[in-house]
Amino acid sequence: MKLNIVPARTGITWVKLGFKTFFQQPLAMSGLFFMFMAMLSIATMVPFVGSALALALLPAATLGLMAATQEATKGKFPMPSILISAFRAGRQSRQSMMVLGALYAAGFLALMGISALVDGGQFARLYLLGGKITEDMLLRGDFQAAMWVTLALYLPLSLLFWHAPALVHWHGISPLKSLFFSFMACYKNWAALTIYGLVWAGVFMLAMVVVTIIAVLFGNPTVAALAMFPVALVVMAMFFTSVYFTFRDSFSETIADLTPDGFTVNPGDRT
Repeated sequence: MKLNIVPARTGITWVKLGFKTFFQQPLAMSGLFFMFMAMLSIATMVPFVGSALALALLPAATLGLMAATQEATKGKFPMPSILISAFRAGRQSRQSMMVLGALYAAGFLALMGISALVDGGQFARLYLLGGKITEDMLLRGDFQAAMWVTLALYLPLSLLFWHAPALVHWHGISPLKSLFFSFMACYKNWAALTIYGLVWAGVFMLAMVVVTIIAVLFGNPTVAALAMFPVALVVMAMFFTSVYFTFRDSFSETIADLTPDGFTVNPGDRT
């Protein structure tokens, strides 16, 4: 396995590939994303440990969407069972993914703990347990500071785990090594990932503007309110479809011939 350094313009290519692949299998990709969201939402309902469980499942669930994208690129219709690919790849891979999930949950909860030092835990409770956001809450300086601290700390955490599930699943890398390789791949390809993120932010904003304009033209603001959520979910489904390509192009070993339920790595290529 070797890291690829890609040009900055590759970030735009990743977005285009996300759109292209999504529209090759729109029903499958959107349906799988809704199942992905539902699975995490159901996990949060587990008493006492719901939020931590949902966080721990996120790497494996994200890997499932990446495997679905891989299937779609082959012209195949990804079935719902592909979402649990991480747990069907053998005992060692399953255990590694569980460790990775536990590390992600621990890292995110630690991040929230740090934000709690800023505002007494109000932002963390709202994010993890839910609740109503009030105007007074948003105007509070400590609440805003906690939000920005969370965003600043989440960036390195997300880079650590960006490629990690795929490295564990398809390349057989240990959880800790996968975090290192993921961070280094993101660091080396920061320009492409930055453009990738900015383009997707622009796509999301454009979609919201279009929905608002249509609602204004029809003279019914309620239309915008009703349409915003499903449109946002579809855009997010397209985004998650594109994540696979950021991994595929960041490492030299192609995984085009691999199955979603396993990996093939030459002994000499393992790191």
